[in-house]
Amino acid sequence: MPELRIEQLRGSEIATQIDALAAVRIAVFRAFPYLYEGSRDYEAHYLDLYVKCPRSLAILVWDGERCIGASTVLPLVDAGAEAQAPFIAGGHAIETIDYFGESVLLPEYRGFGLGVKFFELREAHAAELGLQVCAFCSVQRPDDHPMKPAGYVPNDRFWGKRGYLKAPEIVTTFSWPDIGETVSTAKPMTFWLRRLP
Repeated sequence: MPELRIEQLRGSEIATQIDALAAVRIAVFRAFPYLYEGSRDYEAHYLDLYVKCPRSLAILVWDGERCIGASTVLPLVDAGAEAQAPFIAGGHAIETIDYFGESVLLPEYRGFGLGVKFFELREAHAAELGLQVCAFCSVQRPDDHPMKPAGYVPNDRFWGKRGYLKAPEIVTTFSWPDIGETVSTAKPMTFWLRRLP
């Protein structure tokens, strides 16, 4: 494994690394299934939620001066309405839930255990805040999507091994522009949950 450094930033500290976070998110989310046509302005708007929340956490992984991976988390009560809505509609106590934003790693750094580390650090964040459930969502693309690469394997098995269960009844939508587009369109997102021991 290369010599990597993990940095943890909380709340307003995240503002110091917006460009690094934006760059790695744009690079990773350009691939299927997100197909995200990223922009610095979109990223700054999205990440502002974490900057303004004192209980948020951003985990960055550095290879020298290059940010090669990142993960974010904040309490669901501090997250956006899109994340909260399906839990409120389903009668869940959102004040007990930690919301995992994203885990992104450049392809050449996968397979070294960093994805597991992201889950461990975010679950520790939940425990530190006294939250009982960890939740994240993933985009749902049709199986016959024209940009789905041959041999594509979703992360479902990895998430299952971490103790997360798919909750098909908890669905929301997030909007972003697909590759080659300038207008954001809504994408269905399904949640995965784990109750902490």
